[in-house]
Amino acid sequence: MPSRRVLLASALVVPVLVVSGCATTEEGDSPGDAAADDAFRIVASTSVYGSLAEQLAGDAAEVVTIVDSATQDPHAYEATARDQLAVDGADLAILNGGGYDPFMEDLVEAAGTAHVLTVVELSHDDAGNEGHEESEGHDHSDDESSDEAAETGDEGHDHIEGFNEHVWYDPHTIAHLVADLAGELEELLPDAAPVIAAAEESLRAEIDGLEADLDAIAADRSGSHVFFTEPVGGSLAEAAGLEDVTTEGFVEAVEEGRDVAPATLLSALDAVESGDVDVLVTNTQTSGAETARVVDAAKAAGVPVVEYAETLPEGETYATWMAANVAALQDALSG
Repeated sequence: MPSRRVLLASALVVPVLVVSGCATTEEGDSPGDAAADDAFRIVASTSVYGSLAEQLAGDAAEVVTIVDSATQDPHAYEATARDQLAVDGADLAILNGGGYDPFMEDLVEAAGTAHVLTVVELSHDDAGNEGHEESEGHDHSDDESSDEAAETGDEGHDHIEGFNEHVWYDPHTIAHLVADLAGELEELLPDAAPVIAAAEESLRAEIDGLEADLDAIAADRSGSHVFFTEPVGGSLAEAAGLEDVTTEGFVEAVEEGRDVAPATLLSALDAVESGDVDVLVTNTQTSGAETARVVDAAKAAGVPVVEYAETLPEGETYATWMAANVAALQDALSG
């Protein structure tokens, strides 16, 4: 089977650094040439985190995003010298961690960046996280039990066995990120603290709305069965009370770019054709023959298919994007 990354290969030959916010770069410039030498710089591994940083910092900082395209896969992205220059000049770096964006871990380590936020460390599913205070009005009484999931490293891209590193699909984790990032920025940019605090309040209200929508789905459809071709969106479905019935071994093979074992593929096809799956969730940024067969089988069986991406669509904020993802899940389950 071709690797699940095959459709992205051409995009990775000449990676392009994208500078977000008001700063831009011209061909041949280094990432830092577009802003004043004394500008406070935040570098984020992906557009999801870059967008959140932009919303919080506003005009007080230059935000540089390394992976900012739907044709780029952070799992497979190879950093360039220009990326290293961007991180070398950063005052604060944001990365996902958990083996999702290893290129960023390497860049930050090489640069010796003083202030680093690693988002997986804010997730209650991370084995090393002792927890944050809960957001008001949202019950996460089950978080403690999920801490047992992260145990050992896995070969491939060193993601944690049993841990879904796509943590931005968990609004509660993002609420923690917003709080921690706002606190860092208020300390590092005291003159902008009132603006940052106001932006944090607005973002937290939007995230609270997402969690309320997920609670509403859970109240109506808790226990409904979801099948994943990859773990993208897993945290969102879990927060909506859905039960993961994905065939064991299928996701692991697809995510690692390996052939799905024939018996595993047969079991997956049987599962989606049996009427035991209420919704199938797939990743728009990857492709493979086995995934296509499962998607085709789901459509033929009348199982709704929801497509989720790994990077922020152009023109969207985290909240508007995730609200659309929640709505797509709700519509699929209601159909």
